[in-house]
Amino acid sequence: MIKLTSTVRIQYLGVEEIKGPLIFLDGIENVANEDLVEIELTNGSIRQGRVVEIRGKHVAIQVFEGTDGIALNNTKTTFLGHPLELPLSPDILGRIFDGSGKPIDGLGPIYVNSKRDINGSPLNPVMREYPRNYINTGISSIDGLITLIRGQKLPIFSGSGLPHNELAAQIVKQASISDKDKNNFCIVFAAMGVKNDVAEFFKKSFFEANVMDRVVMFSNLANDPIIERLLTPRCALTAAEYLAFDLHMHVLVIMTDMTAYAEALREFSSSKEEIPGRKGFPGYLYSDLASLYERAGIVKGIEGSVTQIPVLTMPNDDITHPIPDLTGYITEGQIVLDRDLHQRHLFPPVGILPSLSRLMKDGIGDGYTRKDHSSVSNQLFASYAKVLDLRSLASVIGEDELSPVDQQYLQFGLLFENHFIDQGASTNRSMLETLDLSWNLLSLLPRDELNRVPEDMINTYYEPRKAMLRFQLDPKEQGTKA
Repeated sequence: MIKLTSTVRIQYLGVEEIKGPLIFLDGIENVANEDLVEIELTNGSIRQGRVVEIRGKHVAIQVFEGTDGIALNNTKTTFLGHPLELPLSPDILGRIFDGSGKPIDGLGPIYVNSKRDINGSPLNPVMREYPRNYINTGISSIDGLITLIRGQKLPIFSGSGLPHNELAAQIVKQASISDKDKNNFCIVFAAMGVKNDVAEFFKKSFFEANVMDRVVMFSNLANDPIIERLLTPRCALTAAEYLAFDLHMHVLVIMTDMTAYAEALREFSSSKEEIPGRKGFPGYLYSDLASLYERAGIVKGIEGSVTQIPVLTMPNDDITHPIPDLTGYITEGQIVLDRDLHQRHLFPPVGILPSLSRLMKDGIGDGYTRKDHSSVSNQLFASYAKVLDLRSLASVIGEDELSPVDQQYLQFGLLFENHFIDQGASTNRSMLETLDLSWNLLSLLPRDELNRVPEDMINTYYEPRKAMLRFQLDPKEQGTKA
């Protein structure tokens, strides 16, 4: 190893070893983990990398553009002395970047106000403010039953072939906050390991819905280097933190697909010959995911918030797989997509019972949504759970053997799925519309079955006749099988 000293920085000539996306150098001093590196090839071209491992004077460097064409002898490596930084300014809104933060929309470079380390800055836990208030997605099954709270991290657990991309696009198009803050709301969207047609679908959807001016998009394609895939969510969250804590905006970050990110991390870990953990993933998968998810939140004294919706596909629909399992430990609930509902062509196919929002109770109700929201949500959960139990029973003894009340439950369940869960990809419901629809459905059940709702709310909102008219039911059919 030859050290070439200049007036600005130290340059090293030669490489000890090349392995996959990594190059190894020996005899290196005064470098730090995550430091940015410039690598000059024999043909004069420049590639970038970052320090990913330091063992004494032995350093491993991850090359962003891959190691093809790098020679052992004449490669020049320069350590820049700082981590990868993302150029930031208010002009990033409406722009599209690749996974490492370079503009790819043909609109030219960003005029930089500041640069930030993509790994973020540690946030003092004492300075965190408890999440309050909600973000309206326009989707009844989420807003009514699994409400997304500002500052929360609420993942979507999907599976292969389920419409999580369509759901993510619909949330981007429809998401909003209360009227007084609506002009300070924006979305950071990060796509990792997606195919070209999926990336085009997202861009086309945002432009056609005229929401691109409030979106910052980071796009990492399936044929891009896996190293870039590891940078994509960090760049997206750095942009979100700038918008939230410098420009005082409320930012919703949607990241899809975290499974592609975790698999890139596994491949990268394997190239470093690290000891694998569950299913070959590195033992630090939990802390790595936490370093991303914990960048959501609200800081005391600062107007603005970062809310996260990470999307992940569960391999073989296995919710105990390491990726959803660890994600569930870190985040505050989950939205689970249901394959049976999808096969019945219901959209979005949100599985109600396995889904929950742990912070929902603190951001709904009087002063946020409506006083009856919490009680209505509890009653819908309880009633739909009874519907599923009755369906299992009816499959054994037959529907004709069920009581009239039980048959009313079956009718309620069918209408709940067809009118509440299924609303299509273009329907945008307000929170009040969702709550009114909830009462219309609950009004199909006998009054004394509503045991999760206070009597004064039943007196105000329980209207069986209005419900029957809405769903075009004949009163004589109440109590008959659906």
